[in-house]
Amino acid sequence: MESRRCGQYTMNQQITKVTEKPPFDRSSSQDSMDEVSMEDYWTELENIKKSNENRQEDQEVVVVKEPDEGELEEEWLKEAGLSNLFGEAAGDPQESMVFLSTLTRTQAAAVQKRVETVSQTLRKKNKQYQIPDVRDIFAQQRESNDKVPDGTESQSVRTNENKYRGKDDRASSLVVGEKELILLVPEEAPASETDINLEVSFAEQAVSQKESSKEKIQKNRGDDGPLPNFRLPKDKTGTTRIGDLACQDMKKVCYLALIELTALYDVLGVELKQQKAVKIKTKDSGLFGVPLTVLLEQDQRKVSGTRIPLIFQKLISRIEEGGLETEGLLRIPGAATRIKNLCQELEAKFYEGTFNWESVKQHDAASLLKLFIRELPQPLLSVEYLKAFQAVQNLPAKKQQLQALNLLVILLPDANRDTLKALLEFLQRVIDSKEKNKMTAMNVAMVMAPNLFMCHTLGLKSSEQQEFVMAAGTANIMHLLIKYQKLLWTIPKFIVNQVRKQNTENHKKDKKAMKKLLKKMAYDREKYEKQDKTANDADVPQGVIRVQAPHLSKVSMAIQLTEELKASDVLARFLSQESGIVQTLKKGEVFLYEVGGNIGERCLDDDTHMKDLYQLNPNAEWVIKSKPS
Repeated sequence: MESRRCGQYTMNQQITKVTEKPPFDRSSSQDSMDEVSMEDYWTELENIKKSNENRQEDQEVVVVKEPDEGELEEEWLKEAGLSNLFGEAAGDPQESMVFLSTLTRTQAAAVQKRVETVSQTLRKKNKQYQIPDVRDIFAQQRESNDKVPDGTESQSVRTNENKYRGKDDRASSLVVGEKELILLVPEEAPASETDINLEVSFAEQAVSQKESSKEKIQKNRGDDGPLPNFRLPKDKTGTTRIGDLACQDMKKVCYLALIELTALYDVLGVELKQQKAVKIKTKDSGLFGVPLTVLLEQDQRKVSGTRIPLIFQKLISRIEEGGLETEGLLRIPGAATRIKNLCQELEAKFYEGTFNWESVKQHDAASLLKLFIRELPQPLLSVEYLKAFQAVQNLPAKKQQLQALNLLVILLPDANRDTLKALLEFLQRVIDSKEKNKMTAMNVAMVMAPNLFMCHTLGLKSSEQQEFVMAAGTANIMHLLIKYQKLLWTIPKFIVNQVRKQNTENHKKDKKAMKKLLKKMAYDREKYEKQDKTANDADVPQGVIRVQAPHLSKVSMAIQLTEELKASDVLARFLSQESGIVQTLKKGEVFLYEVGGNIGERCLDDDTHMKDLYQLNPNAEWVIKSKPS
């Protein structure tokens, strides 16, 4: 009970000391946390304490376990999709060869380190089942890389050799059919300081920076300047965002994101420890203190396709109805007794539709929203990755912190990620009215940070200095999440390219197995190959793609590829065939998809240059349809 309730955090003396002698002076800058008093943070903690004194004592408890050495790595390998390398599930390591062959050098090193630890632990325990020798696994991988059928080397060998020579702007190579595509950032046009390079592994970039810019990295540690205006360089093959890929490919993205995050932390010397909720007592109905997945199951019975809890949406809506210009919005709490009574009423009447929302004042709604986040049985940032989010503050450069957050957002469960997105979008709308509500990005970050980060760790004993470091660090992370939220929901291109490579290699393997099977069955092999070829060519002339739109008036159209043709142009041609009223309804509701070839399915952004994407995936089909809810 003690570890669950925020009210057990005895901060009274510390609050007095810090606010009397603030370590940072308030200045005109609104972007830098180090230039703003931490008063809002400590005040919020005090408000949380008072709020919890008025809450019921029977809140449910989540028991969090930190796995022992070996167990941690074993769990990590399972999460990375590599459980078949060890234990009772161990099989032929060849099954993982395709996956391993697409890894960068730093990613492979991260995997190798964990496999070695698991192997040593299993030997100590004298387990009887198969224990792989990591040298054999990676020797096979290297051998496999040297024997690619078309004579090219794999990404994990050659491109990373280049990166260790300092060419960190060189992207991964990608084998498509019989062609090898090397995706390059022009060396004569180096990326500006504010560009985020998504074409090269973040860990590989960190290695190159460590080698060439040790002084610069050290200087960036604890950087107290305003946050840079990071931006994504334009990618002609289109930006891929979370939600754009098919489930099967997204699963591969998550495996790769975990390995890449671990590699990045390894390179920068930051410990990455996952936790696991091993014993959970949770409510199976209600609103507050209910797991997100349970809430969504309840809500989907009311509103089909709901991805964000209805109570969460309603609280945000109620705050916005009062106007976002209200001074001190999110900072000024509602009365604790009234909040307790409102919670009880909501629990009883929300789903019945009889709750009187007129009785909820704006500051009450804001307090209820924060209470909802705090009382989630598992943190919004997840039990598994909360510590990894907190550890972001230990990375030396702002760009690396942003890269780590990008990977962590990808790794969050869907329900957590969707709810976090809704929260961050709302917080940005609050900040947009900062001239009137006096809530700058840093003010909002300091108020929200303890609600997302601290309530699941309060009750752990720590020194005043540790508390202050945690406060400053989590407020900084919260600020990054808000400011760069549009970047954080992007899937890095190098990871998408690795997925494409895996799909290409798997397709080759499947094709080879099919040919072997057909030969055994005495089918005419030449006939099969001819059919396969004509199916791929589909009688479409060179430089022309056929786009299918089964739900529109014009169901199919052949379109000539040009240097300027974009996905938005293709959509416009189809929608121009619709009647005026239907056309208005369809805009923003239907999208162009890349389907098959070296990707399962990918929704294209409007600025995708079709000719460039066609060269990357010549075997794809092109379909216009709506996004699944």
